[in-house]
Amino acid sequence: MEANDQLSFEEAMEKLETIVMKLENGDVPLETAIELFQEGMRLSQLCGSKLELVERKIELLVETEQGVQRKPFVHPNEDRGE
Repeated sequence: MEANDQLSFEEAMEKLETIVMKLENGDVPLETAIELFQEGMRLSQLCGSKLELVERKIELLVETEQGVQRKPFVHPNEDRGE
C-alpha cells in the first residue's frame, strides 16, 4: 500500500492542485515534471476511487413508501457471488 492510499480526499486534492500549479508554472526540469505528472495521475486515480466509493454508499439509500431505507453496503472489491 502506498503512502497516498492513507490520504483523505481533501488531502489528495490539495496535493494534486499543488502539482498542477508546479507543472503549469513550467519552471521544473523535465525529469521532475515527469515525476510530478506520475504522482498527479496516482492522486487523480485515488480521488476518483474515493468519489466512486462515496457515490456507491449514497446509492444504497433507497426511498420506500415508509421513507428512506438503508441497504447493507457491499464493498466493490468483495465477491458478490455474481
